[in-house]
Amino acid sequence: MATHLITGAGSGIGGAVAEVLHGRGDDLVLLARNDERAAALTERFPGSRTVVVDLADPDAVDRIAGLPDRLDSLLHVAGVVELAPVAELRAEHLREQLDVNLVAPALLTRTCLPALRAGRGIVVFVNSAAGLSAGASWAAYAASKFGLRALADSLRSEEMENGVRVTTLFPSRTATPMQEKVHEQEGRTYDSSRWISPETVAATMLHVLDLPRDATIPEVTVRPLVPWTPR
Repeated sequence: MATHLITGAGSGIGGAVAEVLHGRGDDLVLLARNDERAAALTERFPGSRTVVVDLADPDAVDRIAGLPDRLDSLLHVAGVVELAPVAELRAEHLREQLDVNLVAPALLTRTCLPALRAGRGIVVFVNSAAGLSAGASWAAYAASKFGLRALADSLRSEEMENGVRVTTLFPSRTATPMQEKVHEQEGRTYDSSRWISPETVAATMLHVLDLPRDATIPEVTVRPLVPWTPR
């Protein structure tokens, strides 16, 4: 039975992949921002373990404890976004996006490396199309995601000899609560049918997780069939 540590399992892509892994009987360790969210995750995924930590607090992430000694995967799915042009960036929004989207994954991965080495596991970083190309008003979010790609590339080179595989997943616009928020910030009408379903991205992640150990998928991009056009 495999053991997976997942961030962002409360909704969207993280919730979709957790549903499948839980349904097939794997062990889940789920990170939650607070006790209320932890209780909701325990109710949704009976038998799973929850660990309370605020990913926006680097010191709390650095002190995290109670994690398994062996992991088959570490799935970084949680993320935050606040769109703004550089001229209007607020320091707290810049800091939060960097802390949640980049600093927390780096610190959590460092802590989990002994367990991942023991399990010859895989680290999956759910990035974004914004981690490949940055547009207007996406500077802070894209900077965090460009950094996340660099983190994954370095980790992949460092841990190859230890049997730890590293994959970066670049989904384009996906029908999640975050995407609904992005549309509101952009002043657009949100239509979830235009975008990739969380279940489709989760299926891509599962393909990566279930790949035989004689191969690895360093990067994979998932795009909707409907083209997105800027205003």
